[in-house]
Amino acid sequence: MSKLVTIYGGSGFVGRYIARRMAKEGWRVRVAVRRPNEAMFVKPYGAVGQVEPVLCNIRDDASVARAMAGADAVINCVGILAEDGKNSFEAVQTEGAARIARSAAEAGITRLVHLSALGADADSDSEYARTKAAGEAAVQEHMPSAVILRPSVIFGPEDQFFNKFASMSRLSPLLPLVGGNSKFQPVYVDDVAQAAVNAVLGDASGIYELGGPEVKTLSALIKDMLAVINRRKLVLNLPFFVGGLLGFGFDLLQKITLGLFNNSVLTRDQVKLLRSDNIVSGAQPGLTDLGVTPTPAELVMPDYLWRFRPNGQFDAIKQSAKNLQV
Repeated sequence: MSKLVTIYGGSGFVGRYIARRMAKEGWRVRVAVRRPNEAMFVKPYGAVGQVEPVLCNIRDDASVARAMAGADAVINCVGILAEDGKNSFEAVQTEGAARIARSAAEAGITRLVHLSALGADADSDSEYARTKAAGEAAVQEHMPSAVILRPSVIFGPEDQFFNKFASMSRLSPLLPLVGGNSKFQPVYVDDVAQAAVNAVLGDASGIYELGGPEVKTLSALIKDMLAVINRRKLVLNLPFFVGGLLGFGFDLLQKITLGLFNNSVLTRDQVKLLRSDNIVSGAQPGLTDLGVTPTPAELVMPDYLWRFRPNGQFDAIKQSAKNLQV
């Protein structure tokens, strides 16, 4: 019988790519998610019955243990960019990571891959970064042989990075940024997925920092994105104190509306994160050490950002028509 991998958060942005690649490797894939009915799109990734969504809440010991029963390997892709109700940074990124690693160790599973983030730092002002670091520490405590992946900002068709700014660009002649001079090293989602798969199949262990082939400021990346979608906008770099005020306002709005307004715009914690560069340090192995060649963003962005062009899929035709001479 083929081997089984449980992927926590396997229907999320990164998790779905890992699930697809693990299925192609011939593994049975158990996708552990809070809402299995919303994850049915993963089933066609493999043969009938090869990829199955199952109910799991990583805040519950029994739920986590049940989802990995009989598994040969475990991959944890669960993470949040902003807190929402009971899903706090502490509950998800520290306690949840610890629970998965502890359960895997108790079950005798020897292969665990944990998706963390560049910038994970126990001394950071950002709660996101602190809880990521605490989660890593808990994983290593329970599973010293675990592989921890620290990607920079991840881009791809379902990302919340280029898609977010491209959507904003349709609303105003200005595109305001916080932390425009901060450096990033965007990494392609399928490269991260291949790294996770190779970590499961190989003999890797320890921490890997995953970054793309280019390091650019946030402002430069957004200007590249604007060029792809053929929109001319003034990119305005806001001071951090202004970003902090905006983040406070959006956080307050979410609180007073009891979550009816879900702050996906800008949080105070994200402003703290933006104060630091998000690039690999060079002190840890990276993508190439896991057998993956980094993909440049410029090769992928046009494939999914075309819908934000003024004329969508017909934009190139419209531009060519303008050059016709009567």
